[in-house]
Amino acid sequence: MMLDLHRENVARVTRRQLFGSAASGIGAAALASLLKPENAQGTDAHQTPRRGSPGLPGLPHHAPKAKRVIVFWQGGGPSHVDLFDDKPVMRELAGKDIPNSVRGTTRLSTMSAGYGKWPCVPAIKPHKAYGECGMTMSEMLPNVGALADDICLVRSMHTEAVNHAPGVTLFMTGAQVPGRPSMGAWLSYGLGSETDNLPTFVVMTSSDKGKTCGQLFFDYYWGSGFLPSRFQGVRFRNTGDLVPYLTNPPGISPAGRRALLDDIAAMNSAHLADYGDPEIDTRIAQYEMAFRMQTSVPDLVDFSGETQATIERYGADALNKGTYANNCLIARRLLERGVRFVQLMHSGWDQHGNLFTQLQQQCIDTEGPSAALVRDLKDRGMLDDTLIVWGGEFGRTPFGQGDPANPKGRDHFGKAYSWWLAGGGVKPGTVYGSTDEFGWNITENPVHVHDMQATMLHLCGVDHTRLTFRYQGREYRLTDVHGKVVEGILA
Repeated sequence: MMLDLHRENVARVTRRQLFGSAASGIGAAALASLLKPENAQGTDAHQTPRRGSPGLPGLPHHAPKAKRVIVFWQGGGPSHVDLFDDKPVMRELAGKDIPNSVRGTTRLSTMSAGYGKWPCVPAIKPHKAYGECGMTMSEMLPNVGALADDICLVRSMHTEAVNHAPGVTLFMTGAQVPGRPSMGAWLSYGLGSETDNLPTFVVMTSSDKGKTCGQLFFDYYWGSGFLPSRFQGVRFRNTGDLVPYLTNPPGISPAGRRALLDDIAAMNSAHLADYGDPEIDTRIAQYEMAFRMQTSVPDLVDFSGETQATIERYGADALNKGTYANNCLIARRLLERGVRFVQLMHSGWDQHGNLFTQLQQQCIDTEGPSAALVRDLKDRGMLDDTLIVWGGEFGRTPFGQGDPANPKGRDHFGKAYSWWLAGGGVKPGTVYGSTDEFGWNITENPVHVHDMQATMLHLCGVDHTRLTFRYQGREYRLTDVHGKVVEGILA
């Protein structure tokens, strides 16, 4: 018995030494990059040069078109047939059943899969041509429409997901089941950071004012999965402090906090060298980032330097904390300060029974600030190397939901839907892909969720097939074993 315990202890120590020696280079490098002289002196974060940290060796794989990414996530499923993909035939056939030859065996949610009637519901508002390119979209999108010559409208997105959480998870992580790293985490892991003073990957959430949409934003939408947790997104809160626990407790000075962190970092680094646990490295990084954010975050949300014209551009809610407009303004300031990936998540697009009232209000709340951020980046010379993506987990059914004689909404629909992109190597003033006369089936250039992921990584200089991580005996990547770059939307 004693001999067995001795052998077990020897094996444990040997493994500890192995992991420690393997990780000591990483740990030492991480600690050296974190504990810089200016930190010990308590230099203000916004006065410190960006520096950042490198990503994996060999990345980027090719010259990137986009240095940074912003995802306008419209949670709930924006209606493509109402906003981006007008179908005149639907007006002629309003109220009549969409033919079975069109519907086929399309997978629908349990809310409508058993319907016996499929009443055609045309776009609830007129569409019009925008820009020199003549791109058509709803008159409910005047500000986005004014950007027609700067954006690429993809009308041929498709997904297998028919419910919200699996649909969001599929785009964010590459699988409908939670547990894999999100796109922002993959890019943080592969490309590193461009700033020492703010997180590489930031998430902000908001909701429609009426709280009509019941979908939740789960942490795994910006999680790191099986990657080290230092690569997960940092969520900025929309109430109270933007980031909790940054303020020093009463009686603790910045110098005292700095001395405390130095001592903790020294103990953690010794522990890292001993055990080689990457989560210890994460702990070191989090303490140091929190210290720097004590000054960088207040500077981030100090809007006194913004012009009145800029504030007005983002709309009446620009300075109202927690609103979509306010998050858009903060997003621009994050990008200016070197944050690589910003994920703005807004709920309220789930119009099952309030299509004719809520959809227009949702557009009023969001399309102006979205367009304002695009214009702001363009005016500052940042649009060309910033990739902007606007979309949701799926579209909405071309048939009405509810009473067939008087439908009030639309159900989830993944067979075909629309997104738009701008900047960062995207071909402007372009419509890519098309659907049939009911907006039901894709007739040209289908773009799967995995194709969009591959394209976004490509624009960031990453070959999606080569950014992998070995976990439980398998090499994983964001696009799983799928995806191809959509060459037709590249400039």
